[in-house]
Amino acid sequence: MAKWKIPGRLARPRFTSRATVLVLVLCSLVAILAYPTRQFIAQRSEIAAQRAKAEHAKQQVEQLSRERARWQDPAFVRTQARERLHYAMPGDSSFVSVDPHPAAAGQPSAGKPQAAAQPWYTSVWESVDEADSAATLAPAPR
Repeated sequence: MAKWKIPGRLARPRFTSRATVLVLVLCSLVAILAYPTRQFIAQRSEIAAQRAKAEHAKQQVEQLSRERARWQDPAFVRTQARERLHYAMPGDSSFVSVDPHPAAAGQPSAGKPQAAAQPWYTSVWESVDEADSAATLAPAPR
């Protein structure tokens, strides 16, 4: 089908000036609102993180309150003193087990020198010397 041109009518432009102004206004609104929207989203996530942190702190406070209540009980304190500090009540017989092989537990390993026998800088310098001697003894790569 052929298009007929009506004489006396001008061809309309594709975009009118009103449409162009409308597009510019919409683009400027998007540009203006982009930063506040991004800030809003960032603040919402920060608020959620702070709420989670507050909930965690609240749980810790509740746990510490329960533990404090346990320590208010004299029987619990007595039990802890016996277990941790090896206290004995009057009339009780206390026993201490002794390690049958005290020399084996106190000896350092055969390959390593005692750490307290020499200052820290001596051990550092020895490790540098060992690394240097290992580099000179290794064959050069081909």
